Amino acid sequence: MNIKILNTCVGCGACAIINPEVFEIHGSIATVNENKIDLSNDLCIDAAITCPVNAIEIFEY
Repeated sequence: MNIKILNTCVGCGACAIINPEVFEIHGSIATVNENKIDLSNDLCIDAAITCPVNAIEIFEY
C-alpha cells in the first residue's frame, strides 16, 4: 500500500490521532512514515476515510 498526502491537507490532525505511527503533522500538513504503513493497513484506511478534506490518497503497489 502507498499513501500520498494531497495539497488539500489542512493539518487538522485527525489522521495522526487515528494512526500516529504512520501520520505526523508538520506545520500545516500531514506527513507519512512509509516504513510503518504495512504494519497498520486498516488504520491507514480509517484515517483516509476520516479525513475531512479527503487529502489522503491510498493506492496499491
